[in-house]
Amino acid sequence: MAIKKVLVIDDSKTELMYLTDLLVKNGFTVKTAENAEEAFRRLIEDKPELILMDVVMPGQNGFQLTRAISRDPLYADIPIVMCTSKNQETDRVWGMRQGARDYITKPVNGEELMAKIKALG
Repeated sequence: MAIKKVLVIDDSKTELMYLTDLLVKNGFTVKTAENAEEAFRRLIEDKPELILMDVVMPGQNGFQLTRAISRDPLYADIPIVMCTSKNQETDRVWGMRQGARDYITKPVNGEELMAKIKALG
């Protein structure tokens, strides 16, 4: 099944705008959240088919939020792709251990992101 509905979670308005624009131009429906509480509200409102997750955010970070979402039976089937400036191999491994399906470092390359989304769908 092709992925169409994406939830982008990032505390940077610039990143939210960039990723939303990129995804919409490629035919996706996008919702955004700037923190963990907002992310859970969006999940409840309309379950996405993919989550793009930042790591560095105030309050609950992306690793913690990925773990919470991927371990919740209601949302465990939603693939999560980490999109973060944390570019160390240990960060990538930790993100995957928390439940992420893939990991992209910022600045996000649009072609790379589209290829990863297509591979998941």
